[in-house]
Amino acid sequence: MDRFYIITNTMKDRELMVTRKIAEYLTSHGKVCRVRDVAGEDRSGDYHYTDADQIPDDTECILVLGGDGTLLQAARDTVEKGIPLFGINLGTLGYLAEVGRKGIYPALDHLMEDRYEIEHRIMLNGKVYRRGVLLKEDIALNDIVISRSGAPRVVRFNNYINGTYLNSYSADGIIIATPTGSTGYSLSAGGPLISPAASLLLMTPLAPHTLNSRSVVFPSDDTITVEIGPGRDEREEHGMASFDGDTTVEMVTGDKIIISKSKKDTRIVKISNISFLETLREKMGNN
Repeated sequence: MDRFYIITNTMKDRELMVTRKIAEYLTSHGKVCRVRDVAGEDRSGDYHYTDADQIPDDTECILVLGGDGTLLQAARDTVEKGIPLFGINLGTLGYLAEVGRKGIYPALDHLMEDRYEIEHRIMLNGKVYRRGVLLKEDIALNDIVISRSGAPRVVRFNNYINGTYLNSYSADGIIIATPTGSTGYSLSAGGPLISPAASLLLMTPLAPHTLNSRSVVFPSDDTITVEIGPGRDEREEHGMASFDGDTTVEMVTGDKIIISKSKKDTRIVKISNISFLETLREKMGNN
């Protein structure tokens, strides 16, 4: 790789000291490295964190400095570019970022010497409808969460697979996750861990009002529809759909969100093909 672009979470590298050192290291080896210009971004643009229009089309790798949350936002903002992302963790241990501060320079050497692999991670596409009218469409790398809003009471969620009724949950919410997202919110709600290389969709109820609810795994070519059901005495309930914990859209009884595998994917640069297992072992404390 010869041409790089850096996206930095300025909350974790406030003075851009790490960012500048990386840029200097790459340029000292004859590589091209551009750094995201926060001041030059048009904040009225349709993006979450990074203006992808600033990224040169000939960029070969986007270095994302921050943590898993930063990488999630970068993935959504740059998906149309199709440029591989490499995560550098400046916070606590995550699953997406490939290396921490101590491993930065050896990792850069790997990238410059083309000693890496590209991992394709599936993404979700979600479309929210109200009485047949599209309210919002967005994508997610980790998960789409449909949850209650307003009063602290459970909501009925009616679930359909490929148009056929599956079940209903009375719960705080429903998490539809990718394998990448199986290590996130779904895991904390009792969902299983899935290898990020898999092509599956995971449905996990969030605090279900029952004793026997479990996560369900579906093939990635299935379409999942979640409908906000009526409340007690047929009153209108309020909920929301959240894309990767960022973009949200309000929903009410009768609204539906149709979720399927996105035609776009996220490309993650890996310099170690066992890094997911290593991170998993460290997270679980099994050394």
